[in-house]
Amino acid sequence: MTLQEARTSETPDREGQSPLIVHVVRQFLPNKGGLEDVVANLCRELVARGYRARVVTLDRLFSSPDGRLDATETIDGIEIVRIPWSGPSRYPLAPRIFRHLSDADLVHVHAVDFFFDALAWGKPLHGRPMIATTHGGFFHTAKYAALKKIWFQTATRLSALAYNRLISCSLPDQRLFSTIAGGRTTLIENGADIGKFANCAALDARRRIVTIGRFSVNKRLDRLLAVMQVLSARHPDWHLDIIGAASDMNQETLEREIAERGLSRHVSLHVSIDNANIRNVIARASLFASASTYEGFGLVAVEAMSAGLLPVLHPNEAYEALAESHHDILLADFSSATVAADALETAFARLQEAETDGGHLREGLARGTQKYAWERVAERYIEVYAAVLGERQEMAVTA
Repeated sequence: MTLQEARTSETPDREGQSPLIVHVVRQFLPNKGGLEDVVANLCRELVARGYRARVVTLDRLFSSPDGRLDATETIDGIEIVRIPWSGPSRYPLAPRIFRHLSDADLVHVHAVDFFFDALAWGKPLHGRPMIATTHGGFFHTAKYAALKKIWFQTATRLSALAYNRLISCSLPDQRLFSTIAGGRTTLIENGADIGKFANCAALDARRRIVTIGRFSVNKRLDRLLAVMQVLSARHPDWHLDIIGAASDMNQETLEREIAERGLSRHVSLHVSIDNANIRNVIARASLFASASTYEGFGLVAVEAMSAGLLPVLHPNEAYEALAESHHDILLADFSSATVAADALETAFARLQEAETDGGHLREGLARGTQKYAWERVAERYIEVYAAVLGERQEMAVTA
């Protein structure tokens, strides 16, 4: 059954229109980040297949809360509606969400936050079928861990009852959310834009490392800098390129830490650069590193592999799951600068050895990312949409 066949035409003026999937996510374009990329790429695939996609999001970016974005905009055929919010960025309150759901065939909530709870408790008001993608839940840091577990087992468990399906974007998420939603959970690992940096890493082995991600506490950039102190003392060619955007750590703080550690010659900071410039940075590098203590999936590591970079990753749950599927990935405890530095030197030596094998290591890294291509991932989401809408249609017929 296709999504078009499964949709329920409930009003005459919608007859013949393609299904409208309304995606709800707290931050979206023009902001850059893993969650934003996932929603944007999924919506582009839906639009390319003839479906309609609307994204309802917040009208201010967490990184620059004083600026207000346009209330409506269309990017790549995606209708974007931005609504005001108040409260903390971890749980932003935006009750106007209910104004933008009435014509939806299906509502797709991304992440577990205010929207996840509000749309669940407000389902008697909007009556739309809903799915949610977990994106790691809210366990991004160990802060308030006991309170988060209580909330998860109570409020989140109750909210989850309103969703037709919960999509887990990683094996750790699947294990976690199946404890509260059972058979309504479905594993669809995140897609990745494996074309944007495809095969652009340096062809020869270089002592140059790239890390990509928001400048946030859980990324543990401080540990990466400590590793660079060890590596640069061993060999002057070691260099780290940090690519990202300000989050709960700003550019000035990072620049100060780099200078205080005496790493100005060995670490370069690239703030909010576009994909073309990111490709240029990757083209000079051979390795990817992440000291992150938490990842919802590990999207950026997949993109790094598609570029031909060999990843060395801190063993958080998402990275451990990724390493189970991709055996070339190296895991190293970045809480020890020496241990992580040793792992990076091992990875560099492996790349040097691989220069004689005709590039098979690089090809293997890139080939292993094909299953994350958005064309494949979008088809899996469309199957879920169709199943949910088909169930709704069957209920309407038997009512």
